[in-house]
Amino acid sequence: MPLALRNEGAKISSDINVTPMVDVMLVLLIIFMVVTPMLQHGVSVDLAKVNSPEQMPDADKEDALLVSVTRDGQVYFGSDQISVDNLTNKVKDRLANKPDKRVYVKADMRARFGGVVQVVDAVRAAGVDDLGLLTEQRKTTPTTPPAPAASGQ
Repeated sequence: MPLALRNEGAKISSDINVTPMVDVMLVLLIIFMVVTPMLQHGVSVDLAKVNSPEQMPDADKEDALLVSVTRDGQVYFGSDQISVDNLTNKVKDRLANKPDKRVYVKADMRARFGGVVQVVDAVRAAGVDDLGLLTEQRKTTPTTPPAPAASGQ
């Protein structure tokens, strides 16, 4: 009786099926694309661009007090529109139980200077210890120094 030779190793496929992984990655990508705009704190404005901004990582915290001034002069405390006259009382109420009396102001770069000054004055009147003005880093392109003038002697 001869022994039957079985070759079961030839039936096994060692190819990796990446389709489920690609499906999961696409779902995660869509979730991140939907959630990322919601993470922005306050109202969206075009911040002034400066060469050497100071880092203010506390402005991104969930409990940070943020006052925004839009291009057309609208004032927002967090994401609620408010008048400058009521801003002092609102800030006082929110700072009443906080040991860190810090407020961040982000103003649109095309907002009128007088409107921003009124907002800063109203925030200072509420007894704020630290006032942060939020800006963005200016994107600088490497400039080449001017070529020396050729002397024609």
